[in-house]
Amino acid sequence: MDLNQVKQLALNFIEEVWNHQQYDKLDDYLHHDYVDHSLPTALPADRVGLLKWLQATSQSFEHQTLIEDQVTEGNKTILKVKMMMTHIGLWRGIEATGAQVSTTGYRFYRIADGKIIEHWAAIDGNVLETQLKQKVNKGCQIPE
Repeated sequence: MDLNQVKQLALNFIEEVWNHQQYDKLDDYLHHDYVDHSLPTALPADRVGLLKWLQATSQSFEHQTLIEDQVTEGNKTILKVKMMMTHIGLWRGIEATGAQVSTTGYRFYRIADGKIIEHWAAIDGNVLETQLKQKVNKGCQIPE
């Protein structure tokens, strides 16, 4: 694959699978030897674990991943992402608040045979938790 194809593969994966929850397209994007280095330890580090994570995330949040920057070299690409989310279900013990929250981070993909073979992510979930707890723990509000 050339650099533009590597870049576009990652962008399309984010848009179709993450943003539009088209889980039936996982096989279009994931190599049969796919390894996800960013999943919670309770999940297998493969396509099954990724699917479970995608489904759990979508039960807790309506989410949209925006790409802020991307650098691609050879068969690797890294994306700086911003995730815009609405809290619609239980997450980290916090019942749905309807709050709109956001976080930023990075996703790194390695490509082999035209598909994603490895993924690493650094997404700040603690920022989300802090934002949600602030929404929940406001207490009584006195009008100004």
